[in-house]
Amino acid sequence: MLYMDYAATTPVRPEVQEEMTHYFAAQFENPHSPHEAGLRVKAAVEEARERVGRVIGVSPRQVVFTSGGTEANNLAILGGARARRKRGNHLVTTSIEHKSVLGPMSALAKEGFGVDFFPLDSTGLLDREKWQECLTPQTVLVSVGHANNEIGTLQPVAELAPVLRQKGILFHCDCIQSFGKVWVDAAEIGADLISVSGHKLYGPKGVGFLYVGPGVRLEPLMYGGGQERGLRPGTLNVPAIMGLAKAVELAGQEYKRELLRLLALRTELINRALLIPGVYLNGHPTQRLPHHVNLGVSGIEGQVIVSEMGKRGIAISTGAACSSGSREPSHVLMALGQAAGEAAQGFRITVGVDTTVQDILSFAANLSRVVDDLSERFCFHK
Repeated sequence: MLYMDYAATTPVRPEVQEEMTHYFAAQFENPHSPHEAGLRVKAAVEEARERVGRVIGVSPRQVVFTSGGTEANNLAILGGARARRKRGNHLVTTSIEHKSVLGPMSALAKEGFGVDFFPLDSTGLLDREKWQECLTPQTVLVSVGHANNEIGTLQPVAELAPVLRQKGILFHCDCIQSFGKVWVDAAEIGADLISVSGHKLYGPKGVGFLYVGPGVRLEPLMYGGGQERGLRPGTLNVPAIMGLAKAVELAGQEYKRELLRLLALRTELINRALLIPGVYLNGHPTQRLPHHVNLGVSGIEGQVIVSEMGKRGIAISTGAACSSGSREPSHVLMALGQAAGEAAQGFRITVGVDTTVQDILSFAANLSRVVDDLSERFCFHK
């Protein structure tokens, strides 16, 4: 199989797996136990926290380990808004966010919060001229993803941070898709809350972290023990945390070299795909993730393309993996003004550590044959 769905998940790197294995067997003890063995494991967890903090340029105490990106986003949005309820009841996000952002926003709307959406252009890019018009004296939290998971568009999040800070508005940035692909530094992004997931950067599934900035107060989603500053009770998943720390370190060390390689692959993929009759690009042409391409073929549903490419041994997707069971058109593409039929045409190709130029050539050749075959069968592009 030719795997080209790295935005959905990534393989665990051997170095990560090796580090995790030690904590499954040799040092398996509970880090919250008071005996010497437990204290050694606790020290390892705190070292992992330091390793993560060092990469993104923050204090270890500001790193809260979670079960993944969904929990990190929920803790940031629900916890941040509820902690500030007395200050105001207005939230702002974009209509193309991941469901783990839109879901908490919807839940807060049922609790009496007002939710508005920043204006976007047809490529999914935030309107730099009009976004501030959405803010009100009652706005307490803004959540904008650094990069969209379906179309790959990168947002100018660093431009938002100074304005929001001056107004005293909490700023959450979902960096789950961007971390490890482009540079993510807490100071440069400027957000008060940053979400990251392990399995998007060659780490294990079921673990992530939330950066919580200085002075930021969150209401916990669960109650019990006092772990993770009281924000996330429960025994820590030590092997996963150690694997996450290793994956974060490797991403920090290698992203510059990998960035150039991925950009070259992306450019080749787009250029070859757009030579195929009926194929078009979704998202911003240049301001996008370096490994990410979203295409459409006029008159053909994306799910049909995914299925036909799968029969040829090529794994791609129509969008977010968590929505793969849905036959509904992409909410992201519809938010950009596409009609339901056009939005159903989108499909996503994402490259990664094992992708080669030959893989790109193979993908483009197979896509051309699939489009030709489907066009003949259903009389498209005639």
